[in-house]
Amino acid sequence: GANACFVTGDFDSMTELIDEVLSKDIDTKEKYRVSEIKVKSLIAVGKANEAINAALDFRRQLGLPTVKKKPASKFAIMKECIRVVMLLKNKTAEDIANLPELDDERLEMGQRMNTHLSTCVYQVEPTMLPLIIFQGVTTALKHGLSPSSSPTFAGLGMLFCGPLCKPQHAHKMAKAAELILTKSGTRSSHTIFLTHTYCHHWISPIQDSIAPLLEGYQVGLEIGDTDRACFCLVVRSYRIYFMGQPLASIQNELEATVQVMTQLKQDSARLRILILLTTVKRLRGVDAEAGADDKIMDSMLATAADTHNTLSAFVNLMKLEVFVLFQEWEEAIDVVEKAGNVRLLLPSSFNSVRYTFLEALTYLKAAQSSASGSKKRQMEKCGQKTIQIIRGWVKNGNVNVVHYLFILEAELAVLDGKNKKAKESFNAAITTSSRNGFL
Repeated sequence: GANACFVTGDFDSMTELIDEVLSKDIDTKEKYRVSEIKVKSLIAVGKANEAINAALDFRRQLGLPTVKKKPASKFAIMKECIRVVMLLKNKTAEDIANLPELDDERLEMGQRMNTHLSTCVYQVEPTMLPLIIFQGVTTALKHGLSPSSSPTFAGLGMLFCGPLCKPQHAHKMAKAAELILTKSGTRSSHTIFLTHTYCHHWISPIQDSIAPLLEGYQVGLEIGDTDRACFCLVVRSYRIYFMGQPLASIQNELEATVQVMTQLKQDSARLRILILLTTVKRLRGVDAEAGADDKIMDSMLATAADTHNTLSAFVNLMKLEVFVLFQEWEEAIDVVEKAGNVRLLLPSSFNSVRYTFLEALTYLKAAQSSASGSKKRQMEKCGQKTIQIIRGWVKNGNVNVVHYLFILEAELAVLDGKNKKAKESFNAAITTSSRNGFL
C-alpha cells in the first residue's frame, strides 16, 4: 500500500500508512520495507535532513555500525580510503563482480539504507559521503554481493573521480558495478545514474551518456525507483545544454520534463530542471525579463540556504553561465566570489567541471579589464590556479575539457599581449569542440 502510494506520488496517503505500520509491534523485515519507503519519499520531496535521520536511525536499530551525522575529518576519510584500497588490492572489475553472494539479511538491509544515504547526505554534510561508501564497499568485500553492491561500487568510482583524482580507478569501479548488474540479471537506475553522472565523463565524451541516462529514466519508472529515474533526466537535460544543442528544442523538452516531474511529485529534481529552464529562457529572451529571472534564481538561492542543500550550486552555475555569455563580467566575478566551493557541493559531476571553466574564464576577464595592477595580478593568479585544475583533468584523459583549456590559454595570451598565440589557441578550441561534438 505505502509503496504503491509512493510510486503514484500520493504522499499524504503514504505517510498515513507508514505511521500506522511503524506504530505497531512488527518484525524487523516489515519495518525495513516501510522505513525504506519513508526515506525514499523524504528524498523525493527534498527533505534531505529528515531522510538522513530516518536512514541512520534504522541502521542503529539493526545494530550495525553507523556513520555519525557530523563533519568527517580529512584524516578519518583518508584512513578509511587507504583501508578500502588495501582490501581491493589488485582486484579487477571481473574479480569484484565474481564475489560470492551476501546471505545475511540484516547486512543487506543495512546496505540498502546506506545506498539511500549516499543519495542525499552530500546535500547536508558532503564529508560524510566517503565514509558511507567505504562502509558499503567493506561489507561487500568481506561478506559478499547484494543488489545494493552495484551502486555502492559505482559510488566508490565517483569518489575516485572527484576528491581522489583517479579516473582510471573510477572507470574500473564503474565497470565492476555494471558487471554486477549483468551477472545478477537485474536493472538499476541508481547504478546508471552514478556511473554516467560521475564516472564515465572523465574519460569518455559526454555525448556517450545521453542514451544511457534516458534508459536510466525509463528503467527507474519501470522498477519504481522514481527518484533516481528523474535525476537521470536532470543530468541528461544539463548535458544536452552543455553540448550546445539548439535552445528552442531544449526549452520544449524541459517544459515537458517539468510537467512529468510535477505529476510524479519529484520536487527536488523539478527545481533543478526549473533552474535550467529559467536560464534557457533568459538566453533566448523569451517570457520573462532579466529582473524576473534574477528574482527566481535568488528565491532558489534563499531556499537552498535554508535547507542546506546543493540547489545553491546549480543556481550559481547557471547564473554564472548567463553572465559569462552576456559578458557581464562584474556580475560574474561577484557570483564566483560568493558561490563557495562548487566542486565540493557537486563532487565529480560535469556541472562542477563546467563551473570550473567558467570560473577560470571569469578571473581572466576580470584581470583583462582591471585598472589596478594589484587587482589584475590577483585575478590572474586565481585564474592560473583554476586553469591548473583543468590541465590536470586533460592530463588524466578528460576529452570533454580540451577545448575549454584552449579557450583559457587563448585568454591568457590576450592578457599577456600575445595575439598570435591567442589566435592559434582560439582556432584550436573551435576545431577541438567541433571534433568532440560541442558545436
